[in-house]
Amino acid sequence: MNWQKLWWLVVVILISFPGRGSRAQTQSVEMVPSALKALGAPNNPKIEVAWNRYYDWAGVTALVHRFAGTFSHLCRLEQIGTSYGGRPLWALTITNFQKGKPEDKPAMYIDASIHANEVQAVEVALYTAWFLLESYGNNPFITELLDTRTFYIVPGQSPDSRDRFMHSANNPHSPRSGQVPRDDDGDGLINEDPPDDLNGDGYITQMRVRAPGGRWKVDPEDPRRMVRARPDEEGEYYLFWTEGYDNDGDGQINEDGDGYYDPNRNWGWMWRPHYVQYGADWFPFSLPETKAVSDFIKSHPNILGGQSYHNAGGMILRGPGAKEDRIESEDLKLFDLMGKFGEQILPGYRYLVTHRDLYTVYGGETDWMYGAEGILPFVNELWTPYNMFRKQYPKDNWFGAGKDLYKFDRYLLLGEAFVDWQPVAHPQYGVVEVGGFKKTYTRMPPSFLLEEECHRNMIFTLWHAYHLPLITLDSVQVIPLGQQRYRVTLIIHNHRAFPTRLQVDVKNRITRPDIVTLQGLPVLAGGVHRTVFSPTFEAQQTHPERLKIERIPGFGAVRVSWIVRGTGPIQITFDSVKGGKYQKRVVVR
Repeated sequence: MNWQKLWWLVVVILISFPGRGSRAQTQSVEMVPSALKALGAPNNPKIEVAWNRYYDWAGVTALVHRFAGTFSHLCRLEQIGTSYGGRPLWALTITNFQKGKPEDKPAMYIDASIHANEVQAVEVALYTAWFLLESYGNNPFITELLDTRTFYIVPGQSPDSRDRFMHSANNPHSPRSGQVPRDDDGDGLINEDPPDDLNGDGYITQMRVRAPGGRWKVDPEDPRRMVRARPDEEGEYYLFWTEGYDNDGDGQINEDGDGYYDPNRNWGWMWRPHYVQYGADWFPFSLPETKAVSDFIKSHPNILGGQSYHNAGGMILRGPGAKEDRIESEDLKLFDLMGKFGEQILPGYRYLVTHRDLYTVYGGETDWMYGAEGILPFVNELWTPYNMFRKQYPKDNWFGAGKDLYKFDRYLLLGEAFVDWQPVAHPQYGVVEVGGFKKTYTRMPPSFLLEEECHRNMIFTLWHAYHLPLITLDSVQVIPLGQQRYRVTLIIHNHRAFPTRLQVDVKNRITRPDIVTLQGLPVLAGGVHRTVFSPTFEAQQTHPERLKIERIPGFGAVRVSWIVRGTGPIQITFDSVKGGKYQKRVVVR
């Protein structure tokens, strides 16, 4: 056999066994040298994740298990509850476990998608976990954060409705509720009249009916867009925001879909019943998901910073949700510090007050965090129309964007976001037309802007965590007083902007005061100095070895002293519920 015949025989064998050929091709791809890392990305990530797409709950579950399995020295995964539909609710604890217990460090809490249709919130939470884990040991800022802080991340609060959003026909706004059945229209039936996908394209878009008396018309500049007729002209169409049938024969369409209740009106702070606050449900924490998340937060009292991710509109929201509520003056300075910083790093976002600049919220999650748990939380409404053409709109929301929504789809998405109007036979209304934006548009960023949204919002929370208390026990002095008595003095120094307890915490006695303890020698007296310069202290009348301090202020210090008898080693421990636990050993001689 000559070489030419041998060569063709090899080719035939490779063609005949595609598995072997594909394996050889895979090996050649793997041998390609690594690409040059772009700035801001983790070095050689152990877990490659595509951040230009959205994951259903099975995908979320797979990712969090990979995080915990790959980075067991930095990450733990636990199931904190079960959704109404039987799906697990996950929580990640991320910190350097070799540098102290998670509960002994100030903690940053992050959660996402309490409203299931606010989809990209989950990706931002997952991206935060991934970036922290992949960057530890390579980025000094991240390394210090995980050495000195704990991150608790609940990547999604509404897994049932998230899967329904992804795997069923929906519009950008549904389902906002969870899946616990409710009779919305009071007819004794449950969830019997949801929107319907009339043309079977997998999306719930709008429906228009040409009929006398309609007050809508086709925009003459863009036939995809519907606009209201002027007061001095006739319209052509009736416009329905969602397509659907009158499933229960009551003369209305789509009035009893998923839920309806609002998981973000079900928290035990400033709660109001349903007739006052629509969506509040029967009583605070009546929903399995809300109860599970609130129990998790309450069981981790070291949480001092909080972040809840929602969408959309480009807002950095702080409380209060209701004007009857209030933010304490010292805490307001911290909100302003972080909120105004957020406006710098999140282009197009605005720092706003919920009840004043958006709408009234009774029974909201972050109001409960602040008022009941002493946590300083923000709500970020992810994605802003500013990011379409880098220009601000009058109300900076999707309604203010108007025609630019259609231009962005045409120029940047090449028409992918819009379902063209098409006639459909309707059993009640005759021939109707359905069309409009797909569920993945308006509230959610497109692929090429999703990773930017993840990264910028993550950075906002990292700097929030950075400003949580960082305590050192400094300037220890041992002064002999005679007769085997010594005075031990030290300064407890906070190097960050947040105090160890918020003002609301001190006022409402949410957590106990900070405690600094001296062990190892008999303590005859002890107390806290009025200032770090005061030569004398006010003696604590009982248990002088265990001094109580209201809090260590941000970028502040507190001086304490003890009178001890004898010589030898002592241990000083500063223990703050939210400020962390720190120790120092000293020899008295």
